[in-house]
Amino acid sequence: MKSNSKVLILTAKYGNGHIQVAKTLENQCKKLGVEKVIVCELYSESHPVFSDITQYLYLKSYSFGKQFYRLFYYGVDKMYNKRMMNLYYKMGNKRLHEIITTEQPDIIINTFPMIVVPEYRRKTGTIIPTFNVLTDFCLHKIWIHENIDKYYVATNHVKEKIIRLGIHPGTVKVTGIPIRSQFEENKEKLALFKKYRLDPNKKTLLIMAGAHGVLKNVKDLCQSFISNKGIQTVVVCGNNSLLKESLDPLASMYPNQFKVKGYVERVDELYRISSCMITKPGGITLSEATAIGIPVILFKPVPGQEKENALYFEENGAALVVNRMEDISEEVQKLLLDENRLKEMKANIKKLHHSHSANIILEDAFNEVALIKDRRMVVGSVNY
Repeated sequence: MKSNSKVLILTAKYGNGHIQVAKTLENQCKKLGVEKVIVCELYSESHPVFSDITQYLYLKSYSFGKQFYRLFYYGVDKMYNKRMMNLYYKMGNKRLHEIITTEQPDIIINTFPMIVVPEYRRKTGTIIPTFNVLTDFCLHKIWIHENIDKYYVATNHVKEKIIRLGIHPGTVKVTGIPIRSQFEENKEKLALFKKYRLDPNKKTLLIMAGAHGVLKNVKDLCQSFISNKGIQTVVVCGNNSLLKESLDPLASMYPNQFKVKGYVERVDELYRISSCMITKPGGITLSEATAIGIPVILFKPVPGQEKENALYFEENGAALVVNRMEDISEEVQKLLLDENRLKEMKANIKKLHHSHSANIILEDAFNEVALIKDRRMVVGSVNY
């Protein structure tokens, strides 16, 4: 049944996480023998100009627009049951109809909260089994709709919140958030220290600085760690070439204490040999950290899902949240000197991990599709 199925995965490029989850699910579909998988950025294809503008505003929310994003995130949550959401219900409807008519998918998976999909069912009567894969450790009500067949969530905490909104417990499954398969592998650490020219006898601080809004004054922060001979710092700049260029001279001056990288394909390898990591509290990054068991320092989370994610990890003893730039160097160095606290945080973050999420979600979704078809056959025979 899987091999003959057509799977439509809908996503959106507000941050990299939703896209990454969609790609992970696409890859797992292929491993399961699914012949046809369509991944669609519905809003970009439907409303390219509007999508570009809102994506730009989303990125700017990490710098000057934090209050705007707070208002949007919590405001939309409050007006979920009001008529003001009607426009959002319709966004992408025309393009969705084209895809459904042309491709005739057997299953729809959302990695971004697109109310247009269950609304399409309500308005047209076209029933395609539809599943929401939530990509954070918190819940926004915009994910919830009566015509979603099942929800796949990161934690029991999120499941309980969905149930409190009146959703049947049987339609919510705790699976964790899908992450790249490389994070599920086992690697020999000494070989990795050698590969990245790092000293296994020193504490390694990993700074994921390529993402939007992680830190300002990265260079000054790195210089503060260089004075501590027991710490070696690795900065990953991703596609931020300007940042890398600004840090390269520092790496040349202190080659044994400071490394700077651009985009790293196997970033999981750096996770494995680091004592802790400074990063942004996106759902995917945090899920990857749980797989490896690396304690995280989260700097000044943006109001909205990132703040909610950060609070969840902090409350579970898996993260240190720092809100002031002048405190971060001291707090990080204090943590790196506290071996017992590091071990405790490592154990706590590992407790939050769910392995092989993508496979569990897809296997369960295909089973649900079979059950839905069986129920339709029974109803059809009774009506007959």
